[in-house]
Amino acid sequence: MILPDDERVIDPAAPQYNATLVRRVDITDDLAYFWVKYDEEPVPFESGQYMTTGVFADGKLWQRPYSVASAPRVAGTEGYELYVRLVPIIRFTTLLWRLPVGHRMRMIGPKGKFLLEPNDRRTHLFISTGTGIAPFMSMIRETMAAGHPRKTVVLHGCSYVEELGYREELEDLQRDRAYPLSYVPTISRPNDQRNAGWTGRTGRAENVVRDVCHDLHLRPDQTVVYICGNPDMILNAESVLMEHGFPEFHVKKELYWPKGKVAPVGAG
Repeated sequence: MILPDDERVIDPAAPQYNATLVRRVDITDDLAYFWVKYDEEPVPFESGQYMTTGVFADGKLWQRPYSVASAPRVAGTEGYELYVRLVPIIRFTTLLWRLPVGHRMRMIGPKGKFLLEPNDRRTHLFISTGTGIAPFMSMIRETMAAGHPRKTVVLHGCSYVEELGYREELEDLQRDRAYPLSYVPTISRPNDQRNAGWTGRTGRAENVVRDVCHDLHLRPDQTVVYICGNPDMILNAESVLMEHGFPEFHVKKELYWPKGKVAPVGAG
């Protein structure tokens, strides 16, 4: 991918840096996992919360909040894992894509109340699109590491098969029964050549959720739902769930941008 011209000069030694980019794995041209680690002791967080990361360029701090995908217990060893999409109109992402591993960064947080309820024995239905799967990966990883896995259904929607982040890890968990998990990926553009050979579910996540509830026997009185992503998807999925008998207080939501605002091109 050819990035848009960005003449901003990144300052590699800004005095307010307190963390380092320690690892990066590219999934596609515009999707990647990044690990950022504090120089000193890690800041505690709970699965579902987000950290704000930034870099200085031309004397200005460019930053964005991202949900953490890694388990809280590995923050001191591996750092904080972030799942990021390159969105050219969001300047921080164009700067991030230029950073080499080892570059200094700024990180603050955590924030957010999109958290698991303690000792909740209901089946957990996690619904997300694109990078919205990140907080759910943290929840799964942390509860598994703590020895308290929860019966979970992960419904993850993307436009293209290659964008199904964490697919291999989730398939392994489902196949090996290392976690009581059902992984349900769905592709919204099944006729696109990039999805040739896909034989799984098709359709947008909010349109597939009714069939998922039916096929996996998810009863409203025994299921709690967490939804993360753009507000339109969340509202549509919530509407479908309520039609299926789910009460509103059984549905928890994390919007990736405020309701009523225009979504960034390519976000999600």
